[in-house]
Amino acid sequence: MTKSELIERICARQEQLQPKDMELAVKTMLEQMSISLSQGQRIEIRGFGSFSLHYRAPRIGRNPKTGESVGLTGKYVPHFKPGKELREGVNAFAVVNGSAPVATHEADPDDEED
Repeated sequence: MTKSELIERICARQEQLQPKDMELAVKTMLEQMSISLSQGQRIEIRGFGSFSLHYRAPRIGRNPKTGESVGLTGKYVPHFKPGKELREGVNAFAVVNGSAPVATHEADPDDEED
């Protein structure tokens, strides 16, 4: 789902809301979340999940085309940990529909539960 689709779905369910107002609200919320994370603050939305920063230490990587070693600097990356209600809701949906959604990327070892 894209940001535009999210705005459309909210407006379809809440007919009293104007699309331009909802667009401003969503953009403002995402902007404030980005600012908070960039300042090292943790964001917790009860029932949904939490956003925080994880540090990835410097390491030696490889250029996939040439195989050449490349030094990668340490960096902070955003991390999302789903809340209990979100996890249970997603699992219940998969059980009711008889299949789990198709994963769009490989599991990242840095994203394991803390």
